[in-house]
Amino acid sequence: MSAPARAARTVIVDDEPLARRRIRTILAKHPDVEIVGEASNGTTAVATIMEQRPALVLLDIQMPGQDGFDVLRTITAAGVQPLVVFITAHDEHAIRAFDVQALDYVLKPVTEERVLTAVSRAIARLGEHRRADLSEEFTALLDRVERSRREARIPVRGERGVKLVPVSEIHWIEAEADLVKRHTARGAHVLRTTMTDVERQVPRTQFVRVHRGAIVNIGCIQEIQPLFKGDYVIVLKSGAQVRSGRTYRAGVQALMRKE
Repeated sequence: MSAPARAARTVIVDDEPLARRRIRTILAKHPDVEIVGEASNGTTAVATIMEQRPALVLLDIQMPGQDGFDVLRTITAAGVQPLVVFITAHDEHAIRAFDVQALDYVLKPVTEERVLTAVSRAIARLGEHRRADLSEEFTALLDRVERSRREARIPVRGERGVKLVPVSEIHWIEAEADLVKRHTARGAHVLRTTMTDVERQVPRTQFVRVHRGAIVNIGCIQEIQPLFKGDYVIVLKSGAQVRSGRTYRAGVQALMRKE
């Protein structure tokens, strides 16, 4: 296939400044790439992509708040469908999903050869895909990612070794000092990790963060009781009560609208 008549307008999305700089330096060597924007988080990424309408996006999967799949879901729903090369450190669920898709990904730490190869492959495909084709690919990928995450098991270290706890068995998750406690019907499992990392591990369609220190399984909610000033108490089927935080009010209210 001949080179494109004009350079592919490209946006780089990664929450690590050094990673963005590294990718920009690599792409500067590609004659068919024009970098038109960068973003350090999902919210900014969506706004930048919607404004610039790039042909190509290099998109980090694991970011605080909205991750790469959230960004893809949002822009696809809005009818904006650039080709995407995903950047990932160690998201095994994503890699399994990519194995049956035509979309490409680059593992961190990125290498010049791998980035240039993936970008060249994406540019070669620019003239081959209609918007409907990309929409079907993206939808299929997102469906596989969600299924993969629902089926995921989280390793939990106990007295007798490491147990693999299915994500679906977790009722709610709370932060406790520098630990995270996962509550299940069989008891609580404690891990030394962060709520941000846990939030990335669980499927967004199944879990919602309701407080800086609490994430709940939507299927385990019995009722939501309003308090004062927009706060709520979320009562789970197990009898546990989880209070929401003001920052996460919109997510709780969205659950109430679903009911």
